[in-house]
Amino acid sequence: MSAATTSAQSLREQERAARRAEKERQKRIARDEAAERRRAEKAGFANVNNPRRSVALTFLCAIFAVYCLFPFVYLMINATKTQADFTSTFGLGFGRTFALWDNIVTVFTYQDGIFGRWFINTILYVVVGAGGATLLAIMGGYALAKFRFPGRKLVFAIIIGAISVPGIALAVPQFLLFAKLGLTNTPWAMIIPSLVSTFGLYLMWIFSEQAVPTELLEAARVDGASEWRTFWTISLPLLAPGIVTTALFSIVATWNNYFLPLIMLKDANWYPLTIGLNQWKDQASTAGGQAIQNLVITGSLITIIPLIIAFLCLQKYWQSGLAAGAVKE
Repeated sequence: MSAATTSAQSLREQERAARRAEKERQKRIARDEAAERRRAEKAGFANVNNPRRSVALTFLCAIFAVYCLFPFVYLMINATKTQADFTSTFGLGFGRTFALWDNIVTVFTYQDGIFGRWFINTILYVVVGAGGATLLAIMGGYALAKFRFPGRKLVFAIIIGAISVPGIALAVPQFLLFAKLGLTNTPWAMIIPSLVSTFGLYLMWIFSEQAVPTELLEAARVDGASEWRTFWTISLPLLAPGIVTTALFSIVATWNNYFLPLIMLKDANWYPLTIGLNQWKDQASTAGGQAIQNLVITGSLITIIPLIIAFLCLQKYWQSGLAAGAVKE
């Protein structure tokens, strides 16, 4: 037998052996996947690579989605009704007249357009109060995370203790303090308390620990960069997801704040939207008051639109900020 024939037979044998090995490998993979699926089913979890549907979990998620979306659907439907249709038709059904645009116009013109003043007040409280709270939380959290100084552990204990105290418990002491200072019934009574966000400070502290490498700061210091320049040019871009998350929490807390302006403000010209709409809601219960539930519903729908826009625009940063630190590297 020639050498060429022997070499060809050897190659064919190698090919057959390689095919057999590949088949055995595929069988092992199939067995491993089947065993993993059985193990996942017994443990109650789905394999990430081979997910299985859970009817019970899907049903629970659907119930939760309906629970969350029901108030919004109710607002959208009833904002299209006149006052007569609101009181005479089914709550989840449309009225005889589609009056959404008329309701919006009436909301901004009712009582000499005071709704617009309430809207501007709320924007002011959010921009100055929530914006200031976010800025202070960024700077304070970064300093606590990246600098070592005496009393750091005490500060941490105070922050944790402050988070555990509900804000409503501080409302009356704050009112007495601001009354002594003569700041009640002024915008400062809303802005100054909103500047303090202990949860935002704690969130930025934890986020700064993970997001900003200490080696990067040391390299910047070696290159001669000041601490201020290092913070603004190097650290701040790395903190963007945490900043957006903190800002969203602060914005929502200030936008929906109800009890603090209720006790601090008496002049309707300084009301935020929460207090103003509640005043409209209670108008029908006063002597000679007119029921305007259709305007209250339409005003509530207008009130939540800026929050929806903020969440949609900042969603990707918010999600990455919540997930930061979830995986240990």
